[in-house]
Amino acid sequence: MYSKGSDFKGSDFIEALNQVSREKGIDKEVIYEAIESSLVSACKKNFGSSQNVKVIIDRETGDVKVYAQKEAVEEVADPAAQISMEDAKKINMKYEPGDIVDVAVTPRNFGRISAQTAKQVMIQRIRGAESEVVYAELASKVGTLVNGVIQRVEARSVICNIGKTDAVLPRQEQIPSETYRPGERLRCYVTQVRKKGSKVLVTLSRTHPDLVRELFEMEVPEVYDKIV
Repeated sequence: MYSKGSDFKGSDFIEALNQVSREKGIDKEVIYEAIESSLVSACKKNFGSSQNVKVIIDRETGDVKVYAQKEAVEEVADPAAQISMEDAKKINMKYEPGDIVDVAVTPRNFGRISAQTAKQVMIQRIRGAESEVVYAELASKVGTLVNGVIQRVEARSVICNIGKTDAVLPRQEQIPSETYRPGERLRCYVTQVRKKGSKVLVTLSRTHPDLVRELFEMEVPEVYDKIV
């Protein structure tokens, strides 16, 4: 996703972000804001900054800048939070007492942290977007039958792969006389689809009353057409 090296490559970042936005349908501005927010935390954590800082990513070049936000005052009592009017005027002559001044304080070697943070945030956003797609698709299957392949049995629950995710067939939804073996195909009724973080949790049933109805509709045309 990024060029190898210790520095944050702005052009590479812009290219990667554009690619993610196109392929995953994620708003670029949402990613920018998420990365900037994460970089503020990373800056304070790695450089022990007690100042009120903000991080700005140039939307054209991808360059990252860190600014300490200080109040312009006539006499400085707290250097970490204030800047003299004399110094504020050097940055911009328009500043007046009480204005918040952005003072460039980008730490040395911040490029490496920027690259790592940007990569992590983009991966999180990609997973979140993919999760939304899977959730939307599976939520439409509640109340229908799905075909799955048994993956394993955990604490009496059967884990089935139903395509884009694994689903759970709880013990109470199993037929007591059935034996479930990994690799076997299983047709189940979808009772619930919900999200937990970036995960999509699907609950299946082999005992739901509508399971039989669905099976009959699939196998007997007269039942499907409500003739019978």
